[in-house]
Amino acid sequence: MRQSFDHFIAERLDRLLRYATALTCDRDLAQDVVQEVLLRAQRKWSRIGEVDAPYLYVKKMVTNEYLSWRRRRAARDVPASSAALDAVAPPVADFTTAHAERDAMRARIAALPRRQRAAVVLRYYEDCTTAQVAHVLGCSEGTARSHLSRALATLRATTPAPAPEALR
Repeated sequence: MRQSFDHFIAERLDRLLRYATALTCDRDLAQDVVQEVLLRAQRKWSRIGEVDAPYLYVKKMVTNEYLSWRRRRAARDVPASSAALDAVAPPVADFTTAHAERDAMRARIAALPRRQRAAVVLRYYEDCTTAQVAHVLGCSEGTARSHLSRALATLRATTPAPAPEALR
């Protein structure tokens, strides 16, 4: 049975926004990416609604939009140094211990190259198999495993060792 676009949005919007937020590490950007994708998906819904898994199709559209947005954005933005940004608006520290590690990991994930970040989010946040990661990224399973391996190696190298008193 074919699902209507409105029904699809009612069921899947929250999940798409969570996925895009994990992918972009920016809630506002995630909303922009999902909005762009849903506008395109609505125009093509007669075709998208007919596929076996419309959610996976739209998820792939979100991933592709994120990857292409990064290329478009990088081509027109001039990066500012951290010191310049700190001078304009000093960073505000998160004083809650419960969220500190999650925020630190998000920052390390945000520093990954975009395909590696997408692979990590798909594999460990979305709980996709390597085959599904490869399908969404449009690459072979070996390439998907390579992206995951390199991303995990980078994350391990950038994760500080626990303090000695934390090991007790």
